[in-house]
Amino acid sequence: MSSISTDSQVVKSDKYPKAVPYIIGNEAAERFSFYGMRSILPTFLVMQFFNPTGNPALQVVAEANSNEQVHLFVSLAYFTPMIGAALADWFFGKYKVILYVSIIYCIGHLFLSLFDKDLTWFGYGLTLIAIGAGGIKSCVSANVGDQFDKTNEHLMSKVYGWFYFAINSGSVLSNFFIPILYKNYGASVAFGVPGILMAIATLIFWLGRKNYIKVPPSGVKFDAKKFKEGLGATGKVLLVFAFVPLFWAMWDQNLSEWVLQAKHLDLTLWNGLTVLPEQVQLANPVFLVSFLPVFTYIIYPFLEKIGLTPTPLRKIGVGLFLTALSFIIIAKVQAQVDAGGHPSVWGQILAYLVLSWSEILVWVTCLEYAYTNSPKSMKSTMAAIGLLTVSLGNYLVALMQRNIAAGGYFAKYQGADFYWFFVDLMLIQAVIFVLVSKFIQEKRFVGVEE
Repeated sequence: MSSISTDSQVVKSDKYPKAVPYIIGNEAAERFSFYGMRSILPTFLVMQFFNPTGNPALQVVAEANSNEQVHLFVSLAYFTPMIGAALADWFFGKYKVILYVSIIYCIGHLFLSLFDKDLTWFGYGLTLIAIGAGGIKSCVSANVGDQFDKTNEHLMSKVYGWFYFAINSGSVLSNFFIPILYKNYGASVAFGVPGILMAIATLIFWLGRKNYIKVPPSGVKFDAKKFKEGLGATGKVLLVFAFVPLFWAMWDQNLSEWVLQAKHLDLTLWNGLTVLPEQVQLANPVFLVSFLPVFTYIIYPFLEKIGLTPTPLRKIGVGLFLTALSFIIIAKVQAQVDAGGHPSVWGQILAYLVLSWSEILVWVTCLEYAYTNSPKSMKSTMAAIGLLTVSLGNYLVALMQRNIAAGGYFAKYQGADFYWFFVDLMLIQAVIFVLVSKFIQEKRFVGVEE
């Protein structure tokens, strides 16, 4: 089914690009491997390397050391997209970069499985995974947009929604099963299964090779017109993304600090059913999978209907305030833990719900924003800039945790005070973003550029 737009005389098609199933399948398997490994990483590092005897006197420093390592790993994983984007845009194209770097990714998983009792070689494995995951990340999200042109660009938002749905479907399964494997079969098996899924992800991507629209690399050459256009687009994207690192500094704590907090909670859900501390983070992808269709097909259309157009900048602004709200909830839970209590895990689950809403509004929007607001020659680079905000946010938290472990200035921000510190920062930033966003104008680059 198709229709003709009277405004542009472009024939609109309701057919999705043929490559979409392969991209979504690949992303689901790859995210299973990444989040599966990461689901047990904070507790594994504490128990295996930093406090294997479970000495209460060492626990605060051990948890700070673990959190530092986790955030440094994530920081590297989201810094390397800058390199992957440059290789894709200038030299090899997105397809080759995604395929070849995926092999490095698989080797990293193998190292985790083989060297689960050797911190040095285990660290090498984390480095390879960070290089692999980061090297393909910006290319994958930009590769989604490359499959569209002017005839079907109206379907792009829905496909990006399903793309993120695939990410969190893989995350849901891995966050449920990998902690069980870790508890029953040990770290070697628990880290090995994500490696198998990464190999499957690579295979799925390769099978779709004949269906992709492959944008060729532009090469390293200077074009004054494109440089000026790209510089303008980069400035606008950077202005928006300057407000996102703090979001990620807070969001990524749900896969590290919050996991360690869960060990002190009453993990009973109902009627005696309990969960493992590492499984509580399953709430995030479950809520994302559940609410992405709600936002895409119900909330956004309803707001359009009543005249409150949900523009990308408005979505991001609301999402920042919701991020602060999620940390207010988690700070109150931590206050009860600090007082010696064992509050219900449902308090943390509520925080996950609000954080998931903020993620939909902030990051799903940023994925599309990075693509649509950059010229063709810089789309992977713009996506990498968005991912760089994740790296910066995690590096900030890693430095804070290192300082806490060393008894430095931030050592006073322990327990609930640690979370309240971030609440104050985010509320201030969210207000500033609302004021600044009024002066940001969008310029979309989709399909063939004139």
